[in-house]
Formats: sequence, structure tokens, C-alpha cells
Amino acid sequence: MIELNADIGEGCDDAALLPFVARVSIACGGHAGDAASMRAALELAAAHGVAAGAHPSYPDRAGFGRRAMAARPGEIAAWVTQQTEALAEQAARLGMRLAHVKPHGALYNVAAVDAGVAGEIAAAVAGFDAGLVLVGLAGSTLVEAGQAAGLAVLNEGFADRRYDAAGRLVSRETPGAVLHDPETAAAQARLLAAGRPLPTLPAGSVTLRVDTICVHGDTPGAINIARAVHAALNPG
Repeated sequence: MIELNADIGEGCDDAALLPFVARVSIACGGHAGDAASMRAALELAAAHGVAAGAHPSYPDRAGFGRRAMAARPGEIAAWVTQQTEALAEQAARLGMRLAHVKPHGALYNVAAVDAGVAGEIAAAVAGFDAGLVLVGLAGSTLVEAGQAAGLAVLNEGFADRRYDAAGRLVSRETPGAVLHDPETAAAQARLLAAGRPLPTLPAGSVTLRVDTICVHGDTPGAINIARAVHAALNPG
């Protein structure tokens, strides 16, 4: 069975989203989040029995981490370590351990194709806690870097985003890149879970192997999308 995950701690209605997911990635200070929001998100995860992990990003709160930033060698690894450590400290105070690390936004997308960035992220995660799972875009350079670093990995798909023919996420600036209709997102989730071809932008198709499927908590109507996708993945 394919699990459903969500990104939380970003100022959205996390409590309504948690009943539908098995894993959450928590904003930990780069694009959003502070000690109070991290603690609240961790408490929600614990209350629902949901695996919790770090969602580090470029340090760009103004751009919500969705703009790529130039970085000196080692700087990305430092950002990932600092943000993951901040969440891990809050988790320890609650008697919890983190389960995974999943980069956010532009850092996630750059790491999907840039071996240098992917390698720094993987090294940071392995250096902080080699027991953490690294979550990355299915079949991407980040997944390969995680495997090379000896980490367990999860290949991630997206119910609410369109792909291009190479299996990369289409830019949010492209019309139609974000899926807002719950049934359309549910249909894409079913295709991902079955390993069947997905429609792409521009017109075409791509087939991906995924272990986990994401619904973005900050997408308008996210709760309805999560409900529909959960139902699609858990029929009956």
C-alpha cells in the first residue's frame, strides 16, 4: 500500500489534514516555522500516530523557499543540518524521534537534478543521523545521492502537481501545474500507486515508481484533496 504524506507547520490547517496522512514533513525555520509551530506540529503528529520528519529549505522566508539561492560549498549541508537539528531538539523534548528528512520547494527541485546539491543534502542527513530516511522526487538525483550515502530512501510522487516528460515537477508558474480539483488529484494518485502512465505538461505521459504520495497542505482546498486522495488509496 502506498502511503500519503503532507508538508505541515506552514501556517495552514494541519489538524484537519492529519487524519488522512501517514507521514508529515515539518517546516523547521528556513521557509517557515519557529519553535512554537514546530512543537505544535510534532504534538499533532504524535497524537495521530504519524511519522514526523524535517522539511528544510533555502533560508528564504520572504520567498517561502521557492526561489533557488546561490550557495558556497558546504553551505547547503549546513542549512539542512541546522534546520533538522532545530526540529530534532523540539522532538526530543517531547520524547519523539524524527523519521525522515525531505527538502522543501526550490531546494527539493534543484536537488532532483543537481548532483552537488543532492550530495550535500545526503551527506548532511547521514552525518546528523544515518537512521533517517531521505525523501526525494521519484527516480531523481537526490534519491540516488541518498542511496550512495547509505541512507534508506523514499521515492515521492505528487497527487496535486503535474509532471513533465522527464518526471520532474512542472513549475508552479505554468498554467495547470497545480491540481486543485480533488477528483483529478485522486485520479493521479491512483495512477501513481499503480505505476501506470501519468498525463504530463505539455501533452504526453510519464511512468514513475513511488513509495509515498504527497498532498501540499498550502494548496487551496488541501483538506478536500487529501480526503479524496486518501479514499482513492484506501478503497473500502
